[in-house]
Amino acid sequence: MGFTEIYDYVLGKVDWLAHNLPVEGERATPPTAGRLMHDDVVRCAPGDRVGDVRAAVEPSPYPFALITAPNGTLVGRVRASRLGGDPDQPVQEIMELAPSTVRPHRSAKDLAQRLTDRDLRWAIVTTPEGHLLGVVSRADLERAATDD
Repeated sequence: MGFTEIYDYVLGKVDWLAHNLPVEGERATPPTAGRLMHDDVVRCAPGDRVGDVRAAVEPSPYPFALITAPNGTLVGRVRASRLGGDPDQPVQEIMELAPSTVRPHRSAKDLAQRLTDRDLRWAIVTTPEGHLLGVVSRADLERAATDD
């Protein structure tokens, strides 16, 4: 058949999709969280100062910042409404630990319904290991689900 390089991804298709890796084929393009997510969310470290994080969140389209470890693992979220205090305080003192996340292969339709049921506007997208990939809005998910 002419193949020169062949790989066996031992962990399987679902793991591949859960890492938002590229796919091909006739059924490769249904709208998913990973295809619709944005990676421009404000990211900061636990020790970053509240004043610096507030300055980054104010012009952002997202009403929060996501706190990550040095390796990119999501450790928390801080809402803009919590950033009005002492500008020298470390953000780790006011963050919410371990926010709820979704995997990138989650279907737009199912995730839009989940967010609607819980009256949420955003979903945080991570890999199975917890590495932050981005965020997706309920509005984008709903649009994509109706276009599908």
